[in-house]
Amino acid sequence: MSLFLYRALESNGRIAEGRIEAVGRHEACRVLEGRGLNPVAVSEEEPGKKGGLPQMERALFPFRRKGGKVSFAALEKFTRQLSSLLAAGVPLGRALRILSKEAAAPAARAKWREIYDLVVDGTSLADAMAQSPEIFPRVYVAMVHSGETGGFLDIVLKQIADFQMLEKELRSKLLSALIYPAVLAALSAGVLTFLMVFFIPRFQGIFEGFEAELPVLTQFIVAASAAARKYGLLVLIGLAAAVALTRKWLATEQGRRTKEKWILRTPVLGEITARFAMTRFCRMLGTLAGAGVPLINALRVAKESLGNQILVDALVASIDRVKQGDRLAQSLADCPKLFPGSVLEMITVAEETGRLDAELVRIATVAEGDLDRQLRTAVSLAEPALLFVMAGAVGTIVIGMVLPIFTIYEYIK
Repeated sequence: MSLFLYRALESNGRIAEGRIEAVGRHEACRVLEGRGLNPVAVSEEEPGKKGGLPQMERALFPFRRKGGKVSFAALEKFTRQLSSLLAAGVPLGRALRILSKEAAAPAARAKWREIYDLVVDGTSLADAMAQSPEIFPRVYVAMVHSGETGGFLDIVLKQIADFQMLEKELRSKLLSALIYPAVLAALSAGVLTFLMVFFIPRFQGIFEGFEAELPVLTQFIVAASAAARKYGLLVLIGLAAAVALTRKWLATEQGRRTKEKWILRTPVLGEITARFAMTRFCRMLGTLAGAGVPLINALRVAKESLGNQILVDALVASIDRVKQGDRLAQSLADCPKLFPGSVLEMITVAEETGRLDAELVRIATVAEGDLDRQLRTAVSLAEPALLFVMAGAVGTIVIGMVLPIFTIYEYIK
């Protein structure tokens, strides 16, 4: 028996609050209805915590909830543990209740409890998760829905956890590859700022004591330094405002599509983005096909993993062709940006031999290795390019400051 906090409406319209013992929330609601009360909110009291009013306020006004964000690691742990509990034969409601009690982070504990409350009230797990899109992506919810419909929820959850782990590793490689170029770019900006604001003005005072005309390069550098000192703060404020407006515009549908279109058109970045999307798509589609999800449903779910709406739109036509009876490889040929010819050939052979699911996962694994090498190559080219730009900018400033010395020497002679 557990202790539940409740808030209910009496027949005269007044609010009644209190505690009630019951096996579960369903039984607690039935007991309250038997007493002539209309339950408004019923939540299980956590052990060791007293005072039901704050809990009831959170149950009645969920928008007032405070707490941190559920981390990616907590979501992965929740997915894997839920899969293990279901595979061991534990009922879904009981499994969710266990996980909500064992969660270490308060934010995760509150969210899993919210999912548990929705499920025991009759909501499907996928629909309950869909109410928290900031935690459960659309592709996650779609896979859970397929698992619930097909009766293999534990298998799908395990595959989601495996997919999350692999995607986390791939993102970690991407971020680690970009750290050094980002540090170089920040260092370059800092050095140039120091030279323009503090270093050049000292030389400018020396040059003003001579009547000789300064070289054109020196005049340009001195003018740029004066402008930076005079209007630098305004420029920074303008840049901050421009960044804020750009981010706001990119949050719109038109802005997001424009950004994704330009990313795909960028020579190196576009190819890496398309390869990353293909990797996620192939792994997701292979995972779903291996779990027994019909191909059409698997395609609908997998397309959500692309992460680029332009590529999703291009793939919709391919899914329509599969619906009409065409082979998968023939249909995907309409997206050459996403699927190279070699990948289509491998998918064709896999369809003919009846091992499409395993081949798609293998293609994703191979593509991840290629993507890692491609990223390393791009970064290895970016590092000397940034060093060259930094050295060129600093060298130009130094030369511009040294040139007047020769002019002054000639003037003295």
